[in-house]
Amino acid sequence: MIHTLATKLTLAFLLVGVVGALLVALLVGMRTRSEFDRFLSTRDQDAISQILGSYYAGHGSWAGVDEALAADSRLTFYSRRITLLNADRTVVLGGRSHPVGSGMSDDDSLASQPISVNGQVVGYVLAPSADQLARPSDRERAPLPEMAFIQRVAWAAAISAGVAALIALVLGSLLARTLTRPVRELTAATQAMAAGSLGEQVRVRSRDEIGRLATSFNQMSSDLSRASQSRKQMTADLAHDLRTPLSILRGYTEGLKDGRIQGSAALYGVMHSEVEHLRHLVEDLRVLSLADSGEMPLSRRAIDPVALIERAGLAYIVQAEQQGLALHVDAAQDLPSISVDTDRMAQVLNNLVSNALRYTAHGAVTLSASQQGGQVLLQVCDTGSGIDVADLPHIFDRFYRADKARQRGDNGASGLGLAIAKAIIDAHDGTISVESTVGQGTTFTIALPVAV
Repeated sequence: MIHTLATKLTLAFLLVGVVGALLVALLVGMRTRSEFDRFLSTRDQDAISQILGSYYAGHGSWAGVDEALAADSRLTFYSRRITLLNADRTVVLGGRSHPVGSGMSDDDSLASQPISVNGQVVGYVLAPSADQLARPSDRERAPLPEMAFIQRVAWAAAISAGVAALIALVLGSLLARTLTRPVRELTAATQAMAAGSLGEQVRVRSRDEIGRLATSFNQMSSDLSRASQSRKQMTADLAHDLRTPLSILRGYTEGLKDGRIQGSAALYGVMHSEVEHLRHLVEDLRVLSLADSGEMPLSRRAIDPVALIERAGLAYIVQAEQQGLALHVDAAQDLPSISVDTDRMAQVLNNLVSNALRYTAHGAVTLSASQQGGQVLLQVCDTGSGIDVADLPHIFDRFYRADKARQRGDNGASGLGLAIAKAIIDAHDGTISVESTVGQGTTFTIALPVAV
């Protein structure tokens, strides 16, 4: 049984090559034989006319012409195949198709060759047709040089067909291996991935469909590897963020149980803050889960984008003043409405403004709104410490913090804020991006479609 694609392709190319070569050889052979027979017929008809003319000039009639033709070695082959007519087109010598004494049809008369003696037509001769010469029984008796030529042509056609088939086999095998090499590499890579080795890459050898398939496979493999790594990292980060408050709560509760520490308002406040952190973390995970499944509930309505940024500005104006920072709201006039869930969008803007205030020691935080084509742009810009260029591609990853020590800040941030913000913006069919320069500041830009 044939199992490999390369073998199937090789045999297919071989079959096509053999069939094509045989057809070409057959058609060329048939055409060559037909044209050569026609050439022989025309040539021999002229020669026969000259010989018969000489006979008539020597004898003055056609009497005994059949014995003369049979005795002439040059005409032995044609002695029983030509048709001879006298001047009034009556058959003098002929076969079964033209009995002696019968007349000749107009079509056959047109194909006959006149025989002239001293300028006077004394008869007509009709040599065998090409179809008659093409019969095997006639070819066997044809003149030896002519048959040798036909045989050489036939052998040349057969050899050409064999060479063409051999070339088709070699080229087909090479082409089949070239075509199936990327497929074999992809098969090996997919088997490796199925065994757990994510991130496998294959060489892109062309820009055709197979090349695009290899490129897509490499992209898929890279995405799966990153997703697996992110899942592992997320599990580790989640365990880290859960372990800290749980350890604190366990320490306090064990101390209270054993009587080593006494309850106080300050102690209960610490415990409550840790419980609140756990609650926020669980809620954030629930929101991300809803976003991943496409089931995040949104209560959308048309709203003025200026109202959104003013609401966020008012929520943090006191904190900005306490930190000695300026908080500006800058919006263009007559902006079109956007269809959003106001509570979810407030959550996004509050997270961005809170982060801006946290990482800005001096200067200002600016909220702005503008229109660009069919979108409304909401921006939160600060003059803070900025984000390193190496961290920018991962800024929206879950649990990602530029602080490699991964310490939780005083506000209990879980590292999910920007991931949730992106999920909310994606659910609104918008985009969120970031630009930052270390030491100069950061700008987050939200692009949302104009309400229809």
